[in-house]
Amino acid sequence: MDESDEHGAPEVTPPEDDARRLSVKLLVIALVGQLILFGGLIALAIHGFPFLGGGSDDNNEAPAMTVPAGKVPKTHTRRFDAAAAMAIARMQVDAGQRPAGSKTLRAVADRLKPMLPDAHFEDVPGQPGLRNIVGDLPGPGPVIVIGAHYDTEYHPKGFVGANDAAAAVGTVIELAKSIKSLTRSAVSPGIRFVLFDGEEEPHPTRDFYADALRGSKAYVQLHAEEVRAMVLLDYIGNTGLRLPREGSSTQSLWQQVRDAAGKVGVEGIFPDRTQASIFDDHTPFLRAQIPAVDLIDWSYKYKDTIDDTYDKLSEDSIDAVGETITQLIADWPATN
Repeated sequence: MDESDEHGAPEVTPPEDDARRLSVKLLVIALVGQLILFGGLIALAIHGFPFLGGGSDDNNEAPAMTVPAGKVPKTHTRRFDAAAAMAIARMQVDAGQRPAGSKTLRAVADRLKPMLPDAHFEDVPGQPGLRNIVGDLPGPGPVIVIGAHYDTEYHPKGFVGANDAAAAVGTVIELAKSIKSLTRSAVSPGIRFVLFDGEEEPHPTRDFYADALRGSKAYVQLHAEEVRAMVLLDYIGNTGLRLPREGSSTQSLWQQVRDAAGKVGVEGIFPDRTQASIFDDHTPFLRAQIPAVDLIDWSYKYKDTIDDTYDKLSEDSIDAVGETITQLIADWPATN
């Protein structure tokens, strides 16, 4: 045999041998495919069929509901009037910039007060011209305070505070109506609705707590012993709302809020995580050892800018918060 026979020339086989070998290869491939398919079916039977909507985690619990980014789900309940809350927000925004102590804010306050039940003004001691607006629904004390601030930043010029916090003010007022319509027992606690003046700092400051939060600090100083818990609404009206726990908010109370959100179908906007701690009108309550939560979407990209305008608000977001807090109060005797 020469070199070409040993290394280069292809070996020639009869046609019947080629056919036999091809049949064997096809049989082997078929057997392997069946084994792979069988093994996959066993694995899926053990671990579930996620692509069919089945499956579970190690604790046999359904996975947590998620909401697509930028989407606020519709609530299951229809007790809260989000359109009316939006109209109240619009009224405030249309009035223009409303810093604490201004004639514009006092005029707006005169319009807001009659919207709350059994309402009155309460002067802020040591702060001439500042006044909180307080409304009440009867019930044994201590009360649950639901609040928001109704003043705006004094800067930048033209700031109208649609989400900071005209939307929250409208929501508090409409909550007074939706909660009043609930069937509550004789032992259900009283609810107090407080619109705080002077939340924003009156001048440039390096100590926000000392110089701002004037209405809420005064309220706590005067009424701390009357309050069992406090729920603050702040940036709650923006499109794509997400309200993780504000870092200083009372964990157990925030969980009650999240449970209420689950009952009305919007738990997804209350993700189970914690954001930054923020000095806000709930802080004086916390410092007085009163459980408090701050519902605020700190990711709101227009905060403290003149672009915080009415068109940035979402009726679905306001409705989600309004229905959630209504449910929180409806459940209160069962949870506290």
